[in-house]
Amino acid sequence: MLLKNLFNPTVNPWQPIIKQMSAVVGKDGVIQRKDELLTYECDGITGYRQRPALVVLPKTTGEVAAVVKICHDNDIPWVARGAGTGLSGGALPLENGVLIVTARMKEILSIDLDNQRVVVQPGVINNWVTQAVSGAGFYYAPDPSSQVICSIGGNVAENSGGVHCLKYGVTTNHVIGLKIVIPDGSIIDVGGTVQEMPGYDLTGLFVGSEGTLGVATEITLRILKTPESICVLLADFTSVEAAGQATADIISNGIIPAGIEIMDNLSINAVEDVVATGCYPRDAEAILLVELDGLAVEVASNKERVSEICRNNGARNITTANDAETRLKMWKGRKAAFAAAGKVSPNYFVQDGVIPRTQLVHVLQEINRLGETYGYRIANVFHAGDGNLHPLILYDNKIQGAWEEVEELGGEILKLCVRVGGSLSGEHGIGIDKNCYMPAMFNEVDLETMGYVRDSFNPKGLANPGKLFPTPRTCGESANVSKPEFKEMDLF
Repeated sequence: MLLKNLFNPTVNPWQPIIKQMSAVVGKDGVIQRKDELLTYECDGITGYRQRPALVVLPKTTGEVAAVVKICHDNDIPWVARGAGTGLSGGALPLENGVLIVTARMKEILSIDLDNQRVVVQPGVINNWVTQAVSGAGFYYAPDPSSQVICSIGGNVAENSGGVHCLKYGVTTNHVIGLKIVIPDGSIIDVGGTVQEMPGYDLTGLFVGSEGTLGVATEITLRILKTPESICVLLADFTSVEAAGQATADIISNGIIPAGIEIMDNLSINAVEDVVATGCYPRDAEAILLVELDGLAVEVASNKERVSEICRNNGARNITTANDAETRLKMWKGRKAAFAAAGKVSPNYFVQDGVIPRTQLVHVLQEINRLGETYGYRIANVFHAGDGNLHPLILYDNKIQGAWEEVEELGGEILKLCVRVGGSLSGEHGIGIDKNCYMPAMFNEVDLETMGYVRDSFNPKGLANPGKLFPTPRTCGESANVSKPEFKEMDLF
């Protein structure tokens, strides 16, 4: 009904909607001015931009349900957004749609230390959960590099990971229950307060569904007891391949560290220029960061074994740290790696493919070859332990055609990951950035079956349309979204 009149100059179709939304969330909870809407035109992947028609900021489950019901009744498409740090365009708005932002839903609703459970609203920042329970000796394991600004709701939507996902798993391994507003405005509860519930695993289904099945408004998280001992090793190598082989050897020897990260020379120097950790040798071709945790005797034993494996693979120097201050300093650079890339390039495009650990050396060589072929520098910083690569393609958006070439190069890297038995995404999601590559990994029957699941929750297709699954457009055409000619309407 609404969309039919959007381009009728004699009708202002949004005004009744604005009135209804304001009645639900208050006038200060509806953003409609064009200049204010610019804040929400993209998420963390800035190559894709689109200004929404309206932004709505609810504070409660009831308000989210009412907003979604208004959209459902008026056939208005909508997109849910958390902190806007996503890196796949999953929260890219729709020109004639509503953006539902959960940033005001930032309460930690309950903490149950006895059962190691915390219930939060989706706008709670990832790191707040650990801060809330660390005094009692607990922490929340999933730790994306953006954990000081990314929200739990977005982590749930994209099934985010982080440094510690090697040993402890990604977001889905730590979410045990959800309160969800589904696309018709109904409220449902899935999962519960125990790890395993009878029936279909709807909690596991929802985590990673990228906003296509609804909005999570309350999330029950599993927290862990802080380990007795933690040690971080930093080993530097004369080649990235040697660091990759050391990673494979550590895992094949039955050692499961909390995390294993690799940074190449380009990343090392960018980080040292920006945050000056003083820990990373600038002349190293690669560094390997290995965090070991557990019982003190186990950590001590594994530290020696890991050191030996690194030396056998040509490590020049190995530094270890058991105290919290030095460990934090060692990790500071890795956590700042993406931001530091801005020091060496006006723009960068990060990808998120996954490969088997045994393919690390081969794939890193191929990524370097692709970079040379396309003429772009690529910084490699990634979760080596679980094969989750994060190549950062450096470019200058002011150069005509650069974005299109970089997008194509990123696609070639993803297809390479799939060819060697890997995946299109480890933690950033598919969004609008990778949906056209889904057929490289899934056949028509696979995609059709996934579509059945989406349609059972979202029969009108109003919840985050155009994301996750391929559309008729080609990947090359998706680049046009980055510089849209806005069809703005003088409605406000």
